[in-house]
Amino acid sequence: MPRTDSINSISGESTRVEPGVGAVAPPDGDGEVLLQRDGSLARIILNRPQALNALTHGMIRAIAKALTEWADDPAVHTVLLTGSGDRALCAGGDIVSIYRDARTAFGGDPHENDRFWADEYTLNAQIKRYPKPFVALMDRIVLGGGVGLSGHASYRVVTERTRLGMPETTIGFVPDVGGSYLYSRIPGELGTHLALTAATMTGADAITLGLADSFVDSARLDCLVDALKRMSAADAIAEHAATVVPPGPLLGERPWIDECYAGDDLPVIIDRLQKSSVAAARAAATAILAKSPTAVTVTLESLRRARNLGTLEEVLEQEYRVSLRMVAGHDVIEGIRAQVIDKDRTPRWQPSTLDAVSDTDVHAHFAPLGDRELRLPRPRDFEPTPTTE
Repeated sequence: MPRTDSINSISGESTRVEPGVGAVAPPDGDGEVLLQRDGSLARIILNRPQALNALTHGMIRAIAKALTEWADDPAVHTVLLTGSGDRALCAGGDIVSIYRDARTAFGGDPHENDRFWADEYTLNAQIKRYPKPFVALMDRIVLGGGVGLSGHASYRVVTERTRLGMPETTIGFVPDVGGSYLYSRIPGELGTHLALTAATMTGADAITLGLADSFVDSARLDCLVDALKRMSAADAIAEHAATVVPPGPLLGERPWIDECYAGDDLPVIIDRLQKSSVAAARAAATAILAKSPTAVTVTLESLRRARNLGTLEEVLEQEYRVSLRMVAGHDVIEGIRAQVIDKDRTPRWQPSTLDAVSDTDVHAHFAPLGDRELRLPRPRDFEPTPTTE
């Protein structure tokens, strides 16, 4: 049974979540995922509101099972993803479980993190190739694993309350769930800046940078959900989306970001940021230097390699190799300890400086896993069934 007192990946809040009511809860989700059917609309509701709907392994399995069943159900025309509560769609994965399972001396399962990421990344690819309209309401906090659930959807809806990002480097980890795929395809070096600093973006930024498609005022979300029960996803969203999207602040920062983050040499990038006349650039350097030297160096390499990979599946397989290597090291466990276990916010990274991270160390994170490789179906293996919305 999935734990209900885990700590989410961004706020560090620990809480017990009561099962929801008014919907069908699949056994694997144990009430933490609710499934609803309303005519041709099938709904997935993440139901851990006090934990910002952080994902457990059981939730991932429940969502994948439901999507598989609905794909072959002719009565289902559209799938909708939302989150319970008024604070988040999803703040990421259950990092306390990752911490526990990586520490086998404390009773953790040494293979559980492998299974968790294999199932999660398989779900991310399933959403990307889903044969029916998949609508994600990316309202309020959308971080880490939440981006993996929503950022690959066929219809990605943001609001004026959206705060979206990949905060992994804060805990000594790297952007995953296809985050390096999405960020490597953002114009210029904006994705590099966001990944290394763990900064968040607004809903308007997400549309400008290609991580979302439609902007709907939060006051109209209930009306949008109602419309999705009666008409196609495309028509419902067109009826409620803003015709003019408010400007996002990040695009205006692109000149100094593109200049400072060019290239593959992180110390050079840091030097440019520190010497910039732009205060935000110097602040970015400070933010990066506070993070795990291994994590930010591997993150930069991940982004550069992802740019040269053709499909999401190829990137997810790369991320799987990196994730397993990262969690087998020191800094992920230390980052989680400092951020959400002891909450002292003073991680002791090993190695502690960028110049102590060798190219050999970095490249080792990308080496093949042999029999442990994640092998996802390629796009040609998916045969979407034509549907009428």
